Amino acid sequence: MDESLYDAAGGRDVLVALAGAWHRRCLDDPLASHPFIHTDLHPDHVERLAAYWGEALGGPPDYSSLIADHSTVLRMHAGNGEHADLDERAVELFVQALDDADVTERVRPALVAWFRDAVAEMARFPGSAADVPAGLPFPRWSWDGPVT
Repeated sequence: MDESLYDAAGGRDVLVALAGAWHRRCLDDPLASHPFIHTDLHPDHVERLAAYWGEALGGPPDYSSLIADHSTVLRMHAGNGEHADLDERAVELFVQALDDADVTERVRPALVAWFRDAVAEMARFPGSAADVPAGLPFPRWSWDGPVT
């Protein structure tokens, strides 16, 4: 399939809506709110999150060209120990947010597979941000899974 997941999902507007819905659901959840209440979020957090997701799903490279690289993102998520319950809850809330953002059924299985992988990627360095190597490639995902 030549169409990117980004385009099939509906592009920037849908990903902003999805990121906003997921973020609201996380903030309202006793388990998933924990990472957000212990950090100062950028005022444009939802838009930046949507840009990261969009780039990962085959959209424009707005995140890596305008905001940060993948290693920086992993450092923001590193050093929090193991948190399998939180990771699973984040995926559950993402599935619910797909409804909130009216994401089409056709693209949902691929988005859920990508998000589950992305959550695992964010948990790769539980010990310390210092463990994250510089210059890691930006992860991209297609209908068939990770793009290498």
